Amino acid sequence: MYNLTEKLVSLTPYDPIQGEYKIRLDANESFIETDKESLSNAVKNASLNRYPDPYAKKLIKAYGGLYEVNPDYITAGNGSDELISIITACFLRKGEKVLCLSPDFSMYAFYSSLYELDLRVLKKEADLTVNIDKVIETINTENIRAVIFSNPCNPTSLGLPKKDMIKLISSVGALVIADEAYMDFWGEENSLLKCADLYDNLIVLRTCSKALGMAGLRLGFAVSGKLITEKLRAAKSPYNVNVLTQSAAEYFISDAKEMNKRIEACKTARNELYANLFRRNYPFFETLYPSVTNFVFIRTSKAKEIYEYLLSNSIAVRYMEDYLRITAGNQEETKALITALERFP
Repeated sequence: MYNLTEKLVSLTPYDPIQGEYKIRLDANESFIETDKESLSNAVKNASLNRYPDPYAKKLIKAYGGLYEVNPDYITAGNGSDELISIITACFLRKGEKVLCLSPDFSMYAFYSSLYELDLRVLKKEADLTVNIDKVIETINTENIRAVIFSNPCNPTSLGLPKKDMIKLISSVGALVIADEAYMDFWGEENSLLKCADLYDNLIVLRTCSKALGMAGLRLGFAVSGKLITEKLRAAKSPYNVNVLTQSAAEYFISDAKEMNKRIEACKTARNELYANLFRRNYPFFETLYPSVTNFVFIRTSKAKEIYEYLLSNSIAVRYMEDYLRITAGNQEETKALITALERFP
């Protein structure tokens, strides 16, 4: 009889909210729909009978142009998840120590455990901020080989200043993986993207699923120095980004004006959502954290009740024990959310 490996016995699939809801504010997606005619134009010349470009050269060039980054330092992935998987699987040996912060994106710990790394978790401060000196001390005293976390953070919605990030990178010998999935909503002046090639222990992850509104295409990028980029490209599967994704994303990313318009629209929606919640000062919301992402994070002892109540009103948000995470939607969605909260018992 075949026996599963120990690491698979208790493994369960990622389980997003199931069901049909009129308003989805649970997954941090963009509310901006892609024009179907434009999508058709983008992929009409794609050759489905041929393998895609293994290095997605045209796509990477377009992405580098949008963010003013040398394409030689960019690796395309089938979503940031694939890149996280490759990094944890190939840049670390079984049993080596990897540091994650808590709370943070769950997939960092998931892949670290899947590839049998020695996962260490450092809790953030009581106000959910990161004590960068404590992170540095933990890495150096515990012989940590890699640290991975999101900046700005999912789910806390808080950002760690660039000077703190540079202090971290410069103070440790460990590999630093900075996931900047939400950086578009904060500002490129806070990003490490343009200086990633200056450090031999840094990988910056970016995604097209949030501000750029392409979650359905499953596309992410890693930006790093020459050696890490070379090895990332060697470790990934040869044709990891399919031809439809390459064609569509290249088409849309090449339109910098439209991409920036999407980013600004999402930031405006975030600001309006936050302002609406702050102004009403709901007694059942204990802490409304300032946000530099496309969602707001809320501490409340009534999280479960509010979550279930909103579901009953066909509004899905993310429930996280004593917290709620609510993605910024369009004006109609925000209005419906506020109307529902006004009637919460």
